[in-house]
Amino acid sequence: MFQTDRKLRCRVVGAARHQVVRRVDALVDACRSAQRTVDSETVAAELIPLCDALKFIADRGPRILADRRVGMRGRAVWLWGVQSRVQRVPWGDVLILAAWNYPLLLPGVQLAQALAAGNRVWVKPAPGCESATQILAECFFDAGVPTDCLAVLDSTVDAATRRIDQGVDLVVLTGGVATGRTVMHALAESVTPSIMELSGCDAMAVLPGADLDRVASAVRFGLTFNAGATCIGPRRLLIGADTWKDLSTRVSPMLSSGKPLVVHPSAIGTVVELVEEALDRGAKDFLGLFDLQRLRNDRSMHPLILTDVPSDCRISHSDVFAPVMTVERCGDEESVVRRVNDCPYRLAASVFGPHDQARRLANRLCVGSVVVNDLIAPTADARLPFGGRGASGHGVTRGPEGLLAMTTVRVISRRKGSVTPHLSPPQQSDADLLAGSLAMTHGKGLRQKWQGLKRVVDAARRR
Repeated sequence: MFQTDRKLRCRVVGAARHQVVRRVDALVDACRSAQRTVDSETVAAELIPLCDALKFIADRGPRILADRRVGMRGRAVWLWGVQSRVQRVPWGDVLILAAWNYPLLLPGVQLAQALAAGNRVWVKPAPGCESATQILAECFFDAGVPTDCLAVLDSTVDAATRRIDQGVDLVVLTGGVATGRTVMHALAESVTPSIMELSGCDAMAVLPGADLDRVASAVRFGLTFNAGATCIGPRRLLIGADTWKDLSTRVSPMLSSGKPLVVHPSAIGTVVELVEEALDRGAKDFLGLFDLQRLRNDRSMHPLILTDVPSDCRISHSDVFAPVMTVERCGDEESVVRRVNDCPYRLAASVFGPHDQARRLANRLCVGSVVVNDLIAPTADARLPFGGRGASGHGVTRGPEGLLAMTTVRVISRRKGSVTPHLSPPQQSDADLLAGSLAMTHGKGLRQKWQGLKRVVDAARRR
């Protein structure tokens, strides 16, 4: 394990950001693919928030990981002389199973937090992301992380399976729910804890009075950014009929002129199946640009907005890593809350509308993250934790909570002095003495407390 002073650990890990800057061109080149064709997306969506997170660890990590002293203040009488310390200690061996859609930011922050907490880390990259992951690891090595504290596995499923079989203390997975179930099943026998950052089917709720020009720009951004392969990208547009009528005239020209986007090989089967089912059941292609044959042949598609989707259609409650969105007509706030909270995937949501109304709605949504009058970008704040609910996983990464999640708790209590009444042989008057003490400490009002004091005095006389 990375067993040095926590301040030094956090400083070394934080210094990896300087190496990221030095290798920025190599990292951008390594992330370029059929899905990632815009280099600025790698810098904006991955490298900048990653470096922000590394600086956060360097600046705030030592204080977050510091021991918490529990002294006299608030101490119960019967704990006279006891002082305790709550320590955050590393789990030990941490396995990170990375995703393909953000190969630098997601595993980068996770391994940085695991190292800063003092763990030894193994990272299994997603297929196709081997080069990016290796360059990222070299950034940490050059910053001073010992080579025996961080290892990059090959990208096969067998590599992850072997590592789990050899024994790990914590597994952090970013991926689909099916993979999450498989990994949790493998961990069940050894009762190994995990953090599961799984898929989303996120809702974008548009309230009356929302700035529809901003909403239209958000729809375009959410469907096209990273080729639509963002776990918190908008998949369901919850909107009133009249508002949709006004919004649709703004959305159509924004999305009709763009180039087709390429769907990742691991997602193409699900996308074809779900879209074909929805169209067969009467869903309408709003933009009129969808070509199922082209999607099958070369995995490319224009953004797809489906209207008139039957409520029980699988695409309305499934994780889709592609530029696909369904439109669901919601007449009031209650129907929005119901549709968001009833969905098995509850990673994030966005709400557009007048501030007070949007904030009130956000407070009722059972999801991991809600963004008001924006989407996706604010969640990259290094100070914020990230995690989902339901089928979207459990546990958090990033932010102070994510750093603490890379540790487990050890409590050390020490008693000073000679007052140890619990070690004395029991006496007949003990029950009255303890009951009286209980009343004195927790009784309601002076009468109960006074009766408790009298009971203590009487018990003490009989000892």
